[in-house]
Amino acid sequence: MSIWDLFIAMARAGVLGYGGGPSAIPLIRSEVVDRYGWMSDPEFTDALAIANTLPGPIATKLSAFVGYKVAGVLGATSALIGMVAPTAIAVILLLKILLAYKNSPYLKGLIAAVRPVVVVLLLQTAWQSSQGGTFIDWKPILVGVGAMVAIFWLEIDAPYVILAAMVLGVFFFRPAGA
Repeated sequence: MSIWDLFIAMARAGVLGYGGGPSAIPLIRSEVVDRYGWMSDPEFTDALAIANTLPGPIATKLSAFVGYKVAGVLGATSALIGMVAPTAIAVILLLKILLAYKNSPYLKGLIAAVRPVVVVLLLQTAWQSSQGGTFIDWKPILVGVGAMVAIFWLEIDAPYVILAAMVLGVFFFRPAGA
């Protein structure tokens, strides 16, 4: 493992994660768990949960966490630069082209075709994460369903739902004997 591997892994995920931070999560998982083996699925699921509790963009938090776990502060810095720099450079270079063709039916078609793929990638990540042993009992399933109801039907802001899940976790998800 090298600092360069962290940079390349996160750059790949960042560049291919079309649609923002959440769409990069399956790609980060693929790099971290499948390609390099830096984390197991349960470890990645835990890292994702921790990153989701903190403010800010999920992809940058997750990449920094992975980089820190793998190679300390230098690893976190390398992974973070890998996640952010290629996309920032591409945005700056391609902004003029995008503005020139913003009404193009081809560009609109491209965007319409990519959106469902991003949703499928997010669902795939949730499914693969659930196979790691984290979601075997009924309590996490109930929390997930409750969160979905709270956010989509009751229209409660996500930070409040996350805070409520954290409180539930403190009281109901402790390891036996803790």
